Amino acid sequence: MKGVRHGPQSPVRMFAVYAIASLLPVLLIGLVLAASFRSEADSRGLAQGRSEAALVAGTAVEPLLNGRPLARGLSPQEVVGLSRLADRAIGEGHVLRLRLRDLAGHVVFSDDDSGDGTAVDDDALSAARGGSPADVTHLNTDSNDNGRRGETAVEVYLPLSAGAPARRVGVLELYLPYAPIARDVTHGLNRLYAELGIGLALLWLVLFALSAWISQSLRRSAKLNAFLAERDQLTSLPNRTLFHRRAQAAVGAARRTHSSVVLGIVDLDRFKAVNDTLGHQNGDRLLTEVAARLAAHVRPRDTVARLGGDEFGLIIPDCSDAQAMLARLREIVDQEVEVDGLPLSVQASIGYVVAPEDGEDIDALLRRADVAMYVAKEQHAGAVRYEPALDHYDAGNLTLMSQLRQAIDEDQLVLHYQPQMTLADGRMGAVEALVRWQHPTRGLLLPGTFMELAEQTDLIDKLTHWVLDRALEDLGALDDETRVAVNVSARSIVRASFADEVIAALNRSGVAPGRLTIEVTETALLADPERAAGVLTRLAGAGVRVSLDDFGRGQTSLSYLSALPITELKVDRSFVADMLENSAHAAIVRSIVDLGHNLLLRVVGEGVETEEVLEELRGCGCDLAQGFLLARPMPISELRRRLTQPRALVVG
Repeated sequence: MKGVRHGPQSPVRMFAVYAIASLLPVLLIGLVLAASFRSEADSRGLAQGRSEAALVAGTAVEPLLNGRPLARGLSPQEVVGLSRLADRAIGEGHVLRLRLRDLAGHVVFSDDDSGDGTAVDDDALSAARGGSPADVTHLNTDSNDNGRRGETAVEVYLPLSAGAPARRVGVLELYLPYAPIARDVTHGLNRLYAELGIGLALLWLVLFALSAWISQSLRRSAKLNAFLAERDQLTSLPNRTLFHRRAQAAVGAARRTHSSVVLGIVDLDRFKAVNDTLGHQNGDRLLTEVAARLAAHVRPRDTVARLGGDEFGLIIPDCSDAQAMLARLREIVDQEVEVDGLPLSVQASIGYVVAPEDGEDIDALLRRADVAMYVAKEQHAGAVRYEPALDHYDAGNLTLMSQLRQAIDEDQLVLHYQPQMTLADGRMGAVEALVRWQHPTRGLLLPGTFMELAEQTDLIDKLTHWVLDRALEDLGALDDETRVAVNVSARSIVRASFADEVIAALNRSGVAPGRLTIEVTETALLADPERAAGVLTRLAGAGVRVSLDDFGRGQTSLSYLSALPITELKVDRSFVADMLENSAHAAIVRSIVDLGHNLLLRVVGEGVETEEVLEELRGCGCDLAQGFLLARPMPISELRRRLTQPRALVVG
């Protein structure tokens, strides 16, 4: 309708709302207090009536009695004295009616001859037992009274004592005029009401001022919180929520205008190494500087957002040459940054899509940009646009990865252990811990289903911690001679803190360091040789054994191999499995065994599936063997059973 405003409420209306909202509790408090004051005033009126009645009883009535129980009747002298007392008190207006009752509640004296009959007042019986009931009533309202309904009075019943020694002889029933008492009570009550009104008015003013101030503060806070809810606290850039909404709007606009928009994901290469080396505080400084550079070198209509960690998002509408623009942004990120006095140079990997050409669903577009970013990172290609051929991830794998974090927290993972047999005597020399996932709907999943995907994210660190802690926990329940080997990814082995984390896990479990073997592949070592060597040296210094897994597939130099604190070589299964049919592979196995022994290392042959291969390894002088012929991976319960068998033989 024309003329109707639907915007924020006017100040006058807001003022009225605040006034009413703050007035209601004040009025409620006033009503409660007024009722309380009224009740208290009535109680004070009755107390005053009791006091006056007690004064009459003690100073005027009791001295007239001779000490006999009133049930025996009054003497003529007592009747005369009481009549004179009643006439004087009633005549002066101090008393309206005076009666005496015996301890059974029967009236034995009444100034106006009222109260005769068989009915006994309960209040009289209460006073006979020592009570002093009182009530506000009207004169001549009892059934045995004479005359018309009279004025308001305070009816009081008091026990009477007389004689020497004093003893209870009867009950005094006294009606006192309530008007004088009411005037005193009302005067005090009116004063209280006035003070209460002033106090509540002041309280209302204070509450009104507070409610108005708090409401304004809440509105300001709500606006600030709404802003902060869509901003990254570290960089002040839009966060993932705002980025998603802006991306959706940009794709919609591009569809309507038949234009295009670039959605990009920027990830800093080896940022985790900066965090681990220089600390999170300096890592945050680096992120802040990168964020500022990106924001300063895009157009006002473009969006730069921080999606989390070292990942940023880009929204670039109407971009004629996305590859060139993203290359320029990457060069800006690559420029040297000084952090904590150290010049640092980080590189960025960028994956991007062009909408609506590459799709219109925001979630699908961002997933595709993420895929392209990982390709750019793996191939060191700078900026890569998504194309279907790059997408090796399907929706099922992405769902699986989102479930893996929850699976670790809810302890859905299990460890199976594959024994290694000492070829010299057939005993079990050690076991390798292999993780499995007891998925609630898909059943038992082998590591090939989820491990490769986990290694592409920081989730591999959480998974490694779980495996390490569980393996040490299981190892603590076995005999002191059993050793366990745990595989470690390239991401974990180059983290400076990894060695300390392993040592801390050993301390928690109480397992001797020599019973733990860390298995690392050649490719993991080659990812960052110097950092990996430092971590392995720290572990070896603490007594942890180090095994080089899948040896023979990589390109480890002999000088580097001799410098590493390695205690064991594991010959890759691809050479062991067909060494009887492939003479070249047999020669490689024999050479690795000789090399290992010359370096004072134990050598393990993996992938043993036939008796002939086992005998060939024994003939080569190999120290240990591992494979399905000897034992398949088994749960800890089965491993305990095997260990209770004589000689703990693996075969059979």
